[in-house]
Parts: sequence; structure tokens; C-alpha cells
Amino acid sequence: MNTTIGKIRLSFEEMWERIMACDARYDGLFFTAVKTTRIYCRPSCRSRKPKKQNVEFYVRLNEAEAAGYRPCKRCQPEFEHSPWNEFVLKARSFIVEHYRENLLLKDVADHVKLSTYYLERLFKQETNETPRMVLEKVRVDRAAHLLRCSDKSNLDICYESGFHTPSNFYKAFKRHHGCSPGEYREQGAPIVREAARRKIPRQQSPAAQRQTSPSSIVK
Repeated sequence: MNTTIGKIRLSFEEMWERIMACDARYDGLFFTAVKTTRIYCRPSCRSRKPKKQNVEFYVRLNEAEAAGYRPCKRCQPEFEHSPWNEFVLKARSFIVEHYRENLLLKDVADHVKLSTYYLERLFKQETNETPRMVLEKVRVDRAAHLLRCSDKSNLDICYESGFHTPSNFYKAFKRHHGCSPGEYREQGAPIVREAARRKIPRQQSPAAQRQTSPSSIVK
């Protein structure tokens, strides 16, 4: 089963991997619905995980509710936790759609109609990450899925995942998984490293804000 999110297609297995890791980076990009409880959640929800066969995924909240699911009381997927969440969600969605490209921070900023400086500051404030960090994680997620579920070579996976040089691919992969792509594949099972907890937004003081110039968000 594939679900379209913008121009990218996430397989059932890829979405399952994200909810098992409680990955808040994918919040708002899809919703997890549990057939037995008739409840839908965010990918980052920390409630007990359902059986795989009892899960289905929806791209839009209203689709899950139209199918008869009600929101989880723990993760409250029907509520936005910040008035700026819409901009961050659009930026994350754009990154997920275009992760194979040589993305510039300006490309993402133009998409959400904010300045590069303000987008990066807002992203950091809302998620405690930068757009570049999110892009790298999306690429590593894709690479890990291909290493586990395909027989493609490491070099092919490097480029298919959006990395532009093998050295950056190996460095990024080891940073997130603590091993090389080859070692990860040989283990035959995912190394689950729990994603960062959802961060409650807090305002930064002007003195703490540091302006950055428009630049590539890839290395």
C-alpha cells in the first residue's frame, strides 16, 4: 500500500518505521489509524504501539475522521500546538517532496513565503532543528529503508536517497545510526533510535537569535 504525500510516495513499511520511532518530524504529513480502537494518532504518539495488521494510514486528518476514527486523547492530532505550525508543516512537507534535489534554504523559504532568516529562526524555535537537519534525516530514513528492503548497491542507494556524494552519505548515516550503511544492512534489522520528543515551543529572546545568510541546506 502506498500513500501519496505531495510528490513523494511513502510505502506502508516506511510509515510504520516512522511511527515505531515516534518520529515527530513526520507529524502532520500523515496520520496513523488503529482499526481495533478506531483512534487516529500522530506519528510521534507515545501510546502503546498497535499490531501492524491493525493499522492503516491517512494523509489528511479529515479523511481519518470521515472513515470513522476519533482523535487520540494523548497526542491530540486534531490540535495545532503553535500558530506557526502551518508554516513549519508546509516547509517539512516541501522537504519530504524534494529531498532528492539540491535544495537551498531559499527554495524552502520561497515555498512558504517567508524570508530565509525568519524561516530558519522559526524552524529552530518550533522544532529545535534546522531545515538542513530535517532534510538529512529524511534522506537517512529513505536510505535505511532501501538498505533493509532492496538489493540495490550502497552507491545506488546513496544517490536515490538524495545524497550527492558517498562521503556525505556515509557520514550522515553513521551520525544517525551509529554504524555504516553496510553494517546496517548486514545486521538485517533496523537499529531503532527514538526520534526527538515533540518540543513545546518557547520564545527566544532577541539576544539569543542569530541571523544566518541564505545558503544550501545540504552538504
